[in-house]
Amino acid sequence: MEGIVTVLKPPGMTSSNAVYDVRRIFGVKRVGHLGTLDPGAAGVLPVCLGRAAKLFDYLVDKEKTYLAEISFGIATDTQDSYGAIVRRDPDCAVSAEALAGALLRFVGPQRQLAPAYSALKVGGRKMYDLARAGERVPERVREITVHSLRLVEQTGQNRFLIEICCSRGTYVRTLCADIGEALSTVAHMSFLLRTASGSFTLHRAYSVQELEQRKAEGALEETVVSCEEALASFPAVELPPERRTPTINALETFLRAPDGTVRVYSGGFLGLGEVRNNRVRLTVHLY
Repeated sequence: MEGIVTVLKPPGMTSSNAVYDVRRIFGVKRVGHLGTLDPGAAGVLPVCLGRAAKLFDYLVDKEKTYLAEISFGIATDTQDSYGAIVRRDPDCAVSAEALAGALLRFVGPQRQLAPAYSALKVGGRKMYDLARAGERVPERVREITVHSLRLVEQTGQNRFLIEICCSRGTYVRTLCADIGEALSTVAHMSFLLRTASGSFTLHRAYSVQELEQRKAEGALEETVVSCEEALASFPAVELPPERRTPTINALETFLRAPDGTVRVYSGGFLGLGEVRNNRVRLTVHLY
């Protein structure tokens, strides 16, 4: 069995543990997720099975959508609710109107300072390992894009739910801390739910328990999105039947089409190809 299954990861589970459970349930050796979720976060975690792992580079850069609760007045060393409190603002009083105005400043391309407690590596060591050991953590700045950012509702005093649509590599907890600074106070992320990763959404996400139940019912295959369906956002090209074998053998075929990545068909779905100067070549074999 191969394709992509969307795991509904609960808070407290690591992404690697989710991958382990998927490997166990599906009995597939080659398994990998499309973007880590912090252990404290919940939501959509797409996991590739079998040859679908070849699609990582084509699917991982898709937009991510989150619901996050931002809590003002308290800062933590990890920028979320799992860290130690490092600062309090007893005079904090953030209104919905003030927050809505501040959110507008964070939409668009920007540079973000990665948190010290992150899985980014420095000299082969993860930054959170350096931070926990009390060692100096070098600054790492990343280029990100926040496509949209809106206030959903107020959940309590100085607590608000916001929706973020952003690029890969965006740290939502850092965004929450930066929003607090923009409002002349401090803040941390008290809750995070990833609702979408590209085309993979909560509507077709399964908990580990649900996957185990589907397996017991003999319906596990119904939870898997095929490689072809996962790549539906790429344009399709159909090659003549006589070009099937040459295409499989990595030979190019003349094709009048714009440059870019395409789904390649010839007597069926073959995989992904690249068009360059009106010539297409198969780059990811999925037949």
